[in-house]
Amino acid sequence: MFKFIDDTLNSITMYRLVLYYLIWLILVAMVLSFFGVLSVPVISIVVSVIVLLTLGWATNILFGSVWQIPASVESVYISALILALIISPPTPISAFTFLGWAAILTMASKFILTIRKKHIFNPVAIALVITSLAANLSASWWVGTAAMAPFVVLGGLLIVRKIHRHALVNSFFITTMVVSLIFTIINHQSLLVVVHHLLLDSPIWFFALVMLTEPLTSPPTSDLQMAYGVLVGFLFTPQVHFGSLYFSPEMALVVGNIFSYIVSPKYKLVLKLSQKIQLTPDTYDFVFTPEHPIKYRPGQYMEWTLGHAKSDNRGNRRYFTLASSPTESTIRLGVKFYEPASSFKKALLALDNQSTVIASQLAGDFTLPKDENQKLVFISGGIGVTPFRSMIKYVLDTGKKYSITHFYINKTPAEVVYKDVFDAAEQIGIKTIYHFTNTSGYLTADIIKSNVPDYLVRHYYLSGPHSLVSAYQKLLVEIGVPDSQVITDFFPGFA
Repeated sequence: MFKFIDDTLNSITMYRLVLYYLIWLILVAMVLSFFGVLSVPVISIVVSVIVLLTLGWATNILFGSVWQIPASVESVYISALILALIISPPTPISAFTFLGWAAILTMASKFILTIRKKHIFNPVAIALVITSLAANLSASWWVGTAAMAPFVVLGGLLIVRKIHRHALVNSFFITTMVVSLIFTIINHQSLLVVVHHLLLDSPIWFFALVMLTEPLTSPPTSDLQMAYGVLVGFLFTPQVHFGSLYFSPEMALVVGNIFSYIVSPKYKLVLKLSQKIQLTPDTYDFVFTPEHPIKYRPGQYMEWTLGHAKSDNRGNRRYFTLASSPTESTIRLGVKFYEPASSFKKALLALDNQSTVIASQLAGDFTLPKDENQKLVFISGGIGVTPFRSMIKYVLDTGKKYSITHFYINKTPAEVVYKDVFDAAEQIGIKTIYHFTNTSGYLTADIIKSNVPDYLVRHYYLSGPHSLVSAYQKLLVEIGVPDSQVITDFFPGFA
């Protein structure tokens, strides 16, 4: 069951999943409204969505052309539908003022409220904070009802599974529940009433599973995400206040965004292609030279936005691991092309030295351990080798003392890439074992044991197609490797 879910999730991008989920919630709300379960009229929901989509689209096009940044239509749809679910659909004409300003401010904030072109705030949250402070117009968060809760939770958990933000969501919920429990006891309130209100009559599920997990304004690594979840969870708790100041959900998130910005890398790069190197018949290296050096840990990934005409339904954004090492002056992407290629990859392959790509959201925990005495095994499949190219090149350039054995799996020798780096690393004791499934079958437990006598004490890094990672994760556990010693690559997208 979980394999089917994971295979389905891996077949679509994160943004596409969120968009489908929000459309699903709008349709559910309309059905519940039609049968009288919700008090919001169906026609009001429809009008609200149309107004928000129209104004959001127009604002995005305007600012995108002025700032010369590729407009993401997907982002417009997602923001508009989120606003539709948390601002009560208008009945009096005057209420359209709130919708209009919320749509415009949401899209405008993506361009204006940035530092070095990096977002500071969740666009929807900051728009609602501005309308609340400037015009006393506040969101009702009407999606947070008992009738909507099962549908919100079902889809929201799929998003969390897709983007691996479990630690963030768990830290948020634990903090909110514990703080709420403490206040309930202090104030001699009914525990059942408070818990019922928090879980069924508040926006906690939609807030945590959709708003809080937004990648662009949340921290890049799991430990920082947990701290972020604790901070926002504390401020989100209804009983928390500082004098007469009570935090609305959007205010709690904006404060959390400030923390996230402080602890996150401050990069949003507009890059031009320096080189395009064909490594194999269907694999290319794309090399970019940034205007200023950037700091990152080998193995991390970035989100790449490539504006192009006739974008297909998977949009113009992708996540790619950096194949380059922080010791290099260039940023390098290794990309494998499959047929039929997406519109994004077709545009990527057509890049020339006049084309620009936007790289942002540096993140990822799939990095070398700080302890150089920790012995490692890398298992990579196909283009999943890119983080290991980054790590091994880094170790080679810096003279670090990591003990690494690398199993590099392909169908045939013609698919091998970055052999120059891996062969050079042999001189410092990093062994790469090239394994070809067309002639040798799958990598087996016996092959691992024969090449890694101390296999039980090593930590294993797995990167490649989802099926390969899952298979070898299972194999390692079967031969006695503790699950805590197996680290799998992850980035919240699908190329």
